[in-house]
Amino acid sequence: MAQQQRLQQTHQDLKAAGSIMRLSSKVLLCLLLLVKLWYTGTAADEDIQPPPKGSCANWMGGIPGHPGHNGVPGRDGKDGRDGPKGEKGEPGDPGLKGDNGNDGAEGVHGLPGISGMKGEKGDAAFIYRSAFSVGLTGRTPYSNVPIKFTKIFYNEQNHYDETTGKFRCIFPGMYYFGYHLTVYLADVKVSLYKKAKAVLFTYDQFQINNVDQASGSVLLHLEAGEEVWLQVYGEKENNGVYADNINDSTFMGFLLYPDMDPH
Repeated sequence: MAQQQRLQQTHQDLKAAGSIMRLSSKVLLCLLLLVKLWYTGTAADEDIQPPPKGSCANWMGGIPGHPGHNGVPGRDGKDGRDGPKGEKGEPGDPGLKGDNGNDGAEGVHGLPGISGMKGEKGDAAFIYRSAFSVGLTGRTPYSNVPIKFTKIFYNEQNHYDETTGKFRCIFPGMYYFGYHLTVYLADVKVSLYKKAKAVLFTYDQFQINNVDQASGSVLLHLEAGEEVWLQVYGEKENNGVYADNINDSTFMGFLLYPDMDPH
């Protein structure tokens, strides 16, 4: 009986020793694996690999941990380089026409501006004045010579010479000439001359016991120095030009406009 108990005790001791040996083997194996992994991580730059699955891993594995908190968002990266310019797109459809705007309010009137500087004195118009108006003081005594009108109505510029009966051009340009003659006692044939050439003729036939008139007018372009006058042509019986206290025979002319200086 006692021997049987000793045998059972011995059997239990052996069984415990075997368990201790098995446990020691596992511990030793795990230590060897850890040493190997440590040397491997030291020699290489790669990340440490987790230990291989095995009995040691199963023996040392703990309870899974709780999931960690979300990390802080990283900073925004730098902007990339601009890409190539894209192709021009198709034109869009025209928009609808907008409504007409309202007229704005009238602004405030501004103050009068400062008067400008006085301009230079221009050429006075009187430097181009040329006019005369003259009349007879009696009957014309001679034919085929200039009629001398000695009654002066206007001759401020003295361009008409009463001693010769001729008008002399000072300013080149366009002139107007006219005459109104009283006819009495004989017929009248009279011409207006320019540079010794008749340019206008007037004939009036005298009616007995009556006083008649003969007149004419013309536009002439004159150069400086040219002369214009009236003259009876024909025989003495055609010289019926007359004037007295109640009847006048007149001759007149004036510059319409001068020639413009090309310079």
